[in-house]
Amino acid sequence: MSSKFLRGAVAMFVFLMTAIAVQAQDAPKKTEVIQNPDGTYTVIEYPVGKEVIVNLMPSATITGATGSAHVIRSADGTKVMLDLTKVPGTTSSYYAYAVDSAGTPTYLGPVMVENGMAKAEFTTPLNQFMLVLSPNEGLKAIDDTAVVFRSEVPQGYAVVPTRITSSGGTKSVAVTDTVASTYDVPLLGVDSMNNKTTEIRIDFSGELSGLKGKAYLDPGKKSGVTQVKMRFDDMKYAPKDKRFVLWASAPDGTYTKLGQVVNSGKRQESEIRSETELKNFGLFVTVEDKDVNNPTSKTYSVFGTAPKP
Repeated sequence: MSSKFLRGAVAMFVFLMTAIAVQAQDAPKKTEVIQNPDGTYTVIEYPVGKEVIVNLMPSATITGATGSAHVIRSADGTKVMLDLTKVPGTTSSYYAYAVDSAGTPTYLGPVMVENGMAKAEFTTPLNQFMLVLSPNEGLKAIDDTAVVFRSEVPQGYAVVPTRITSSGGTKSVAVTDTVASTYDVPLLGVDSMNNKTTEIRIDFSGELSGLKGKAYLDPGKKSGVTQVKMRFDDMKYAPKDKRFVLWASAPDGTYTKLGQVVNSGKRQESEIRSETELKNFGLFVTVEDKDVNNPTSKTYSVFGTAPKP
């Protein structure tokens, strides 16, 4: 093969790759509202001390309108600043709501529209919610006919699971529930860790013998929040297709689900990353057959503070 032919082939290849890259960059990005399997819309938890910009997605009835919200959560509440533009028609007002993961709307206040634009500012004690705007005052439930704007999930944020009571009936407080159990979980003294990262170890026994785990608690990186990282090693010793759920046990007897991993049998290690505002708590793991909002299994292990070498 001649060097001239080879140079020509290389040049053609570079040209084609450049054309493909440009076409990919010019392709429009598809944006859509994420829904939970049961049809409810997404809720995120807002971090303390960080401004989060949320896009407000217009419904089909106000195509062309745009909206956004700047959300800042602090120790004494969450501030929401709304900004709407290109609102069509003769609309003069909407009503803003924060909707929790049980689907319950909390009224924030009116949003006055003038010449297709509106700005409004509200404060709510909630830290996990989605935002909706409705033409209806006194909104009781969320559906497509009652909502003209709803918040999109910002990139990098996880959706808070839907809250359901154990009976599957009326929706109520989720994730952190008081439950009847015999779990004896000692507190770890998080409030006395002096903002230093502390390693906590867990000893598995019985059918989980051989499985190893460690947790790392860091109460110093974020004000008022303790970051929790849990690592599972040697997953080959764990039963397959089970959910390993990490819980925080508060002094008042409530349990908070921090996260879970599912043992697919294809990896040796797994990790859970979470955070909690509890000042002090204990940690334990249950092994569940399905997704749960409360600990239910009899197989569990309790954390204890690792002794210094």
